Amino acid sequence: MNRQRTMLNQPNPSPPGKGGVVYVIDDDEAMRDSLAFFLKANGFRVSPHESAERFLQSLAASDQQTLGCALVDIHLGGMSGIELQETLLNMGLNIPIAFITGHGEITTAVNALKKGAFDFIQKPINEEILNSLINAMLSKAYLSKEQSTELKEIKERFRLLTQREVDVLDRIVAGRINKEVGMDLGISIKTVEAHRANLMEKLKVNRAAKLLQLTLRYREAKAKGLIQLEPLLKVTLK
Repeated sequence: MNRQRTMLNQPNPSPPGKGGVVYVIDDDEAMRDSLAFFLKANGFRVSPHESAERFLQSLAASDQQTLGCALVDIHLGGMSGIELQETLLNMGLNIPIAFITGHGEITTAVNALKKGAFDFIQKPINEEILNSLINAMLSKAYLSKEQSTELKEIKERFRLLTQREVDVLDRIVAGRINKEVGMDLGISIKTVEAHRANLMEKLKVNRAAKLLQLTLRYREAKAKGLIQLEPLLKVTLK
């Protein structure tokens, strides 16, 4: 691998993620072995695969929550790299992917980026840039996992709310005072205060500003599809 590089995104050379797995998926045995050797020599855990199908079989038999990223030949035999990317997204696995491309494949690579690929790198591959790229992808995978854990906790907090507490919360976030909330819902101010205290306890906040901040975070994540609601409670947060 020589010292020329061509990638659209400059990878973030910050925090390395040597604890994750780098999946190398390439049907060219020489390229696959070369990449695996280089990455292992630089301290990465590597899981090489000769096809997208073999990779998916291995993934199905392993812990899909394992921190990792994928280096994928864009033109694999059988299932292509682009098809693999779409399959992973349909499975709900947001694994950072960088595509290996040859000359004349820029358009295909750009389309992959539009669909959510992290980056692409052209052959011949620059070792220094490859190292930075893998670190950047594993860092992203780590942050995504942390975010997923945080959102799961937030979701569980909101699932504890009763429908009446959700009704009260909607109006608090809308800026209505306790008296107005009580009038809206046909309940006394003391009942509003009791619901307010309960929902703040369940959401683990102690100030109105924190309540607003957490609710807006929840709404944003829900709007982006990062939080999926079960039919346990008809939450009206918008």
